[in-house]
Amino acid sequence: MKRNQVSIAVAAALTVIIGCSESTSDNTQTIADSSTPIIQEEIMVEVAEEADVMHVMPSRPAAKMAYARVGQNHLSVMPMPIADSYFEPENRDNYLDTPSNGTKLVATSPLSTFSVDVDTGSYANVRSYLKMGNKPPADAIREEAFINYFDYHYAAPTTKVQPFSVNTEVAPAPWNAEHQLIRIALKGYDIPVSERKASNLVFLVDVSGSMNQPNKLPLLVQSLSLMVKNLSANDNVSVVTYAGNASVVLKPTKGSEQTTIINALKSLQAGGGTYGESGIKLAYQQAKEGFIREGVNRVVLATDGDFNVGVTSLDALKTLVEEERENGISLTTLGFGRGNYNDAMMEQLANIGDGNHAYIDTLHEAQKVLLRQMSGTLQSIASDVKIQVEFNPNAVKEYRLIGYQNRQLRDEDFNNDMVDAGEIGAGHTVTALYEVTLVGNKGRIDDLRYQQKQATKTGFGDELAQVKVRYKLPNEDQSKLKTYPVKSHTGKPAFTEASSDFQFATAVAAFAQKLKDNHYVNGLAYSQIADIARENRGDDPHNYRGEFITLVEIAQNL
Repeated sequence: MKRNQVSIAVAAALTVIIGCSESTSDNTQTIADSSTPIIQEEIMVEVAEEADVMHVMPSRPAAKMAYARVGQNHLSVMPMPIADSYFEPENRDNYLDTPSNGTKLVATSPLSTFSVDVDTGSYANVRSYLKMGNKPPADAIREEAFINYFDYHYAAPTTKVQPFSVNTEVAPAPWNAEHQLIRIALKGYDIPVSERKASNLVFLVDVSGSMNQPNKLPLLVQSLSLMVKNLSANDNVSVVTYAGNASVVLKPTKGSEQTTIINALKSLQAGGGTYGESGIKLAYQQAKEGFIREGVNRVVLATDGDFNVGVTSLDALKTLVEEERENGISLTTLGFGRGNYNDAMMEQLANIGDGNHAYIDTLHEAQKVLLRQMSGTLQSIASDVKIQVEFNPNAVKEYRLIGYQNRQLRDEDFNNDMVDAGEIGAGHTVTALYEVTLVGNKGRIDDLRYQQKQATKTGFGDELAQVKVRYKLPNEDQSKLKTYPVKSHTGKPAFTEASSDFQFATAVAAFAQKLKDNHYVNGLAYSQIADIARENRGDDPHNYRGEFITLVEIAQNL
């Protein structure tokens, strides 16, 4: 039923029933408690396209909600009590439980081991909450995704033989003068377009009924079309859709046939269930048909939510993605919309699939992820990248890793080349921040009575920590190891003397933690975070940093 037809039907029906406790006729049946008054006023009508159901919403928040079902010969209206607000669809967004990392004593836990992560989906997702005037769920906030969303001017390697540089910096924390921040920064080699490997891409598109919203399928089609415009005759593109069933919309097609690919995307329409199992299996089948040896073979899953038909077990999906990763086919996930967005699944599948996870809330974000950062999004320059930091107990009393909660590894996994870890894409930066308390300063944990040792500067001089990075070059099975000491004498005496990138990244880390409602940055107000970011905005051609400052100001007013 079309929206205007429904509006006429509802208006006619309400003319009959408004002000009446009971009313029946051949064509109209009223379902209402006679004790419940129906308030006569202007209404708004919302139509669910995939069924003959609409919601009739009184324009005042305190009024009752009417639920209407339009059949061939009758209209049913049922007043339903609601809270002091309009009815809103149930929010089934799903996030992993990710409380902020706690503080650890160096005396008992000197090693910190984690996999790198360049996913930025959490930041874009939280941005969409804030721009709608809503405070995001705490578990939607992943601190490392906030920090790594931005570009930083780290020194880059000059050759892909050493695929990334490693830089460290130390300065006081702006929220606690007795604590220091250690920044570990990796900058990937930026591959020229002329050297980019051929790509075999399968766009796996969710066209279920829930995708029928402007910020879902239409935005998805626009976003993938941007990506297509950067492809060449060396690349392949397939399009697979899933809803009530899965189908191949476009078999492997040369990237130079852009009009054909874009027309296939524009032909997509939303409707039906979400048969994700058959969709992902069919996508991997297409990836194998168009497989490019020595190239990039990747499934790009674009969806607003869950796989609710077929394999719905996350463990089963993980196994499938892991098996195909071993066959040389990676997985990138792109999230769209709100309401049943399964961030937990999307982020984990991308991690296991040696891909990355992004959330597309605007075309501006699509340009960032799929156009400006296309080489990094698609092409890995180092795989299974792990970082292990060993803190010197003679210099550092305690530490706390900011973010990377679901990327932490067992210490023994660092040297195990069979343990999967994150990828670094061409030109990507990876930033990790540790908040540390030096020996002699007041920490968050009491000194251990039976393990106290006299601080000494002998043995390792002024080393605060040793950073070890292990990684594999593309198509290699054996990892390489690089080590970097962090010296106390390189630390800045004041936070304001640190590099501009260090200060901006710290502002982003502080914002993520404060928005997550943890207590670690209580000494810093939103206004101070905005001031730090504003003073260190620097060159910002796409306004990413400027937008961040706006988000901080929005959060302050929520």
